[in-house]
Amino acid sequence: MCIRDSVFTKRINNSGFDGGSVSAPTFGIYDTDGQWTVEGYGVDPDYEVENVPDRMVAGGDPQLETAIAVALKQLDKQPPRRPQKPAYR
Repeated sequence: MCIRDSVFTKRINNSGFDGGSVSAPTFGIYDTDGQWTVEGYGVDPDYEVENVPDRMVAGGDPQLETAIAVALKQLDKQPPRRPQKPAYR
């Protein structure tokens, strides 16, 4: 872990058994609109799916099931183009 102040930086030996380490950010960042933002936020999902515990306990996977349903619907709307077999020379 790295601890920083305005005068110096100290390195603390906080490594895990696998050689990994943990650190904390020492600064904030702004987005393109000038607002504070969170590092590592990612993106908002295109489809909101609630992982209902009883479906998961029963062996279901609501996120995977929704992803498959969306993919199949998109394949129906836009089937893949099959390449034409070239003429043999």
